[in-house]
Amino acid sequence: MDMAARTLGQLGLTARGGRDPQITGLAVDSRQVRDGFLFAAMPGTRVHGGEFIQYALRMGAAAVLTDAQGARIAADELAASGAALVVADDPRQTLAHTAALWFGRQPDTVVAVTGTNGKTSVASFLRQIWAALGREAVNLGTTGVEGAWSAPLAHTTPEPITLHRVLAEAARHGITHAAMEASSHGLEQRRLDGVRLAAAGFTNFTQDHLDYHESFDAYFAAKAGLFRRVLSEDGTAVINLDDDRGAEMHAIAAARGQRVITTGRGLGDLNLLAQRFDGTGQDLRFSWQGEPRMVRLDLIGGFQAANVLVACGLAIGAGEDPESVFAALPELTTVRGRMQLAARRDNGASVFVDYAHTPDAVRTALGALRPHVLGRLVAIVGAGGDRDAGKRPLMGQAAAEAADIVFVTDDNPRSEDPAAIRAAVMAGARAAAGTDSIAEVGDRAEAILRGVDALQAGDALLICGKGHETGQVVGDDVLPFDDAEQASVAVAALDGGIA
Repeated sequence: MDMAARTLGQLGLTARGGRDPQITGLAVDSRQVRDGFLFAAMPGTRVHGGEFIQYALRMGAAAVLTDAQGARIAADELAASGAALVVADDPRQTLAHTAALWFGRQPDTVVAVTGTNGKTSVASFLRQIWAALGREAVNLGTTGVEGAWSAPLAHTTPEPITLHRVLAEAARHGITHAAMEASSHGLEQRRLDGVRLAAAGFTNFTQDHLDYHESFDAYFAAKAGLFRRVLSEDGTAVINLDDDRGAEMHAIAAARGQRVITTGRGLGDLNLLAQRFDGTGQDLRFSWQGEPRMVRLDLIGGFQAANVLVACGLAIGAGEDPESVFAALPELTTVRGRMQLAARRDNGASVFVDYAHTPDAVRTALGALRPHVLGRLVAIVGAGGDRDAGKRPLMGQAAAEAADIVFVTDDNPRSEDPAAIRAAVMAGARAAAGTDSIAEVGDRAEAILRGVDALQAGDALLICGKGHETGQVVGDDVLPFDDAEQASVAVAALDGGIA
């Protein structure tokens, strides 16, 4: 993006020594620095960004933003360069607000949703509601930027420079409404700070990312930052009270003086009263502020009702008329890779793909699919490498307890031994169910083929873990692999669609 040069003062920064150079751009990667750039040297989990200050200076950086440790690392180079130095106690937050000032524009209405599961679905449902109401809307997150304008994203919640660049570009393309996924990593690293939120939502809290967060409480605290810090006092918080930590999140939002809209089964402003399931969706009975309503959802999975109600709360909290919001619900479609119907066998058995990659998500997805299925439930499950190893046996346990037949296979092994990962998942599965109903099939394509082959009339297969992803990470390679596509190929091969 071409921007007019600005001074540090105009970006709200004060340099040591009072220097106020003309800034021509921002970068967190020293390789992207150009003459006049501000280089942000952030503390990292393995290497401090201060180690790269010397390279940024050689590329022409006019200013460096870092913390005290970063300033010490490159003290000699900084002194010799004459570049301005900005030292902040919380440089990530400072960078976020700097990026917001630099890029300037955001869509008029932005909301964010956090939680272990459901973020992508809520953001997509909210975007669809807005679109039905005539708004120019997008959702940002795991699946990139989707809607009235599209763009790829490398992370669920991008680093601040990328995030604010994307928000500014969206605004320039006429986008007025944006729904964002707020990951725990993004919140912990202050990536959303500087985004002007009208409302924020909380879906649920279960085990995940304990390879990054030091404890459950630290993981929760990161998510709570959306309400403690990012959402302003005059914003609206939408809280799912069905979750065990919902009441705690409610208290955090209320203590800030935020308006709170609650959702839940048998409680809350948006009160889920009853559901009736069939092979293509569900009928939903809910109330808004005590008044019952009925709506048809062409969505598979009982948990989708909770996601829909959070999306409704966010739409209402961001200023939409409740009746108009509810009228849009029958038009909602599932998110790619989220309880997505991928294929159907000639005998009527169905194959679904879901991003469930935590123990709770696997259990919830299988439990939600069960009421739609007359026959047996078959599950394919694995676990990713270089991630929270503690959840691997729990993944197998969850699948074995909720499904009739389980195939344990590879997910994204990354740098780890796939067999060792499968062994951990298998241990949990075998502890929960008889060995006759569990099989280990390392090759994911073969596991899907065998899972599809096992389907009899009235059965359903749920392929868990990768959802929308179109690649499998093995070592340093990303191999083309799409669960939904592979399911279609398997059905075609078994039912005579492939010669």
